[in-house]
Amino acid sequence: MKTLLIAALAAAGLMTCACTSQHNAAAPAATAAAVKASQPAVPWHHHHHRHGQQGTPSGGSAPSGGSAASGGSPAPGGSAASSGGTTPASSQNTAAPCLSRYLGAKAGISQGGLGSDYVAIVFKNLNNVPCTLYGYPGISLAGGKPVTQIGAAAIENPATPRKLVTLAPGGVANALLRIVAAGNYPAVKCGPVTAHWLQIFPPNQTVPIYLYYTAPACTKPVPLLTVNTVAPGSGG
Repeated sequence: MKTLLIAALAAAGLMTCACTSQHNAAAPAATAAAVKASQPAVPWHHHHHRHGQQGTPSGGSAPSGGSAASGGSPAPGGSAASSGGTTPASSQNTAAPCLSRYLGAKAGISQGGLGSDYVAIVFKNLNNVPCTLYGYPGISLAGGKPVTQIGAAAIENPATPRKLVTLAPGGVANALLRIVAAGNYPAVKCGPVTAHWLQIFPPNQTVPIYLYYTAPACTKPVPLLTVNTVAPGSGG
């Protein structure tokens, strides 16, 4: 399965050196916005060895610069806000799209290879009714106080076609994310910094989920991230 995960993004053609190892950390406390308030009583932890858990970054709200969206939280500026969902033709039997407020997110199975790290971003339906995901999530690295997007948002991998994924209550889906090492680029071209969050917009949503994730990043628009469409299951 690990070999299949690597092969799924090899078509994007981005080659780099492997990322440096990081450590788990707990998400900082917060008082507003994002998805923290919708988490179940038992936190939905992940088991990736490099990173922490979902939460709202310090500062209490999503970064300013966007317009109000469903969920009452302003959408951050930057290209990640345009998640590549698009809505499929609806029918009476199709569940509604999954809202950010009713989704949990974690870093699932991961693998280093071909000069990159690959990690499955796993979404979980925290609601008591089914919902659907369709297309690409918008993902970028983020950091700072207040938290803002760092560098370019993830490129959509065209080798993975869009498919409607229905999540039952408690059901999961994943989108495979490729992260190229920032150190592969000269400092003058990269503008290296350390990111502490993944800013994740589920398909067709404008309210982000923040996932604690420490990784080297580039402030300049070099292509570090590539993302697949959402697929059923946890990716493992």
